[in-house]
Amino acid sequence: MSPVIRVENLGKKYTLRHQQRDQYTAMRDVITDGIKAFARKLIHPFQVSTEPSPTSEDFWALKDVSFDVSQGDRIGIIGRNGAGKSTLLKILSRITEPTTGCVRIKGRVASLLEVGTGFHPELTGRENIFLNGAILGMGRAEIRKKFDEIVDFAEIEKFLDTPVKRYSSGMYVRLAFAVAAHLEPEILIVDEVLAVGDSQFQKKCLGKMEDVSAKDGRTVLFVSHNMGAVRNLCTSAILLADGRTISKGKVDCTIEGYLQTIWLESAETNGPLAVNNSFGIVLDSFHILNANGMPTVALESGKRGSFQFCLSCQIPYEHCLVSITVDTIDDVRVFALHNAVSGFDVALRPPGTIIRCTIPCVSLVPGRYRINFKLRISEDVIFFLPRAFELQVEDGDFFGTGRMPENSWGGLVLVEQDWSTFPFK
Repeated sequence: MSPVIRVENLGKKYTLRHQQRDQYTAMRDVITDGIKAFARKLIHPFQVSTEPSPTSEDFWALKDVSFDVSQGDRIGIIGRNGAGKSTLLKILSRITEPTTGCVRIKGRVASLLEVGTGFHPELTGRENIFLNGAILGMGRAEIRKKFDEIVDFAEIEKFLDTPVKRYSSGMYVRLAFAVAAHLEPEILIVDEVLAVGDSQFQKKCLGKMEDVSAKDGRTVLFVSHNMGAVRNLCTSAILLADGRTISKGKVDCTIEGYLQTIWLESAETNGPLAVNNSFGIVLDSFHILNANGMPTVALESGKRGSFQFCLSCQIPYEHCLVSITVDTIDDVRVFALHNAVSGFDVALRPPGTIIRCTIPCVSLVPGRYRINFKLRISEDVIFFLPRAFELQVEDGDFFGTGRMPENSWGGLVLVEQDWSTFPFK
């Protein structure tokens, strides 16, 4: 089967211009400089100007990007900010012309790249549905057939005849995604814009994208910084960095490479994290380890995870007490880990010891958390590092159902559960 999207040696170059002048220029200076330049031109018409001219440099937002997408694929495009993800989607949506290479697309494309894309602010929601359908090449009868489904999915029936300029960004996204997903494009392109909506609607959108791909054979290209959403929705992924393709293939392997890249950048340090000169103990490093024992910046709900500390010492110390506590960003204590409570004795041996605490199953809802670290020897506190490290927890299939509770009512901790029913006797 021939691919519905073929990208070959794609490149996009922008020219960045820099004016060599002071950071702040008043209007009077601009007028004065103009008059002086005009006067010099009259007095010395053949003199070459020595005024600083703007300098420019070429910036390649994309460089030599190539890949194929088959019908029905759900492709996640991931990477750091500035990696070229949005530029790639704009080229695929025919919004931006490529500088080099070519793109071949079979089928009708619907894209959701920015809040309000394709909407006229003065038109009502109802009118914009028909406008978007016409842009996609659909007839009025075809749009009417899907109209009720679009309104029900967007949940904005009350504001349907209100100009969209009065919509909130969340309402914009609701209607825009509903239109893009229901007007039957062969290819659906969605950028990080879904993050504007609430978490419940995000899950609804992800479910819709999976549904139209699996049942209707439509192709989905999805850009997101939420690795849990990418893992649950996509069948494969592409990693971009500095405008180039770093890797492509299975979702788990590509995400692993992405998180490893982030960790390598964040792990660069100029020295130890903490030093206690009185005891001759140095905290050299702290790592979060994923289920495979590899350093990462994020753990996944329902999977194994570890906290690892590397300590150097000059003499041995027995019976050390190590505590690791995890708090929310708002300083609400979630849980505490302590070697003494677990019945494990920690001893430090020269030249150093690695202390690792493993959690068999991360039972936290997705979000950001703070890690506090304390090391005690006898009655002496060697290190107390409050809010010193950050933990990111991402969506995972904790319950094996592909569903997770909402933060608003699900609390902070996920609990394994077994449900049953019994008839009256």
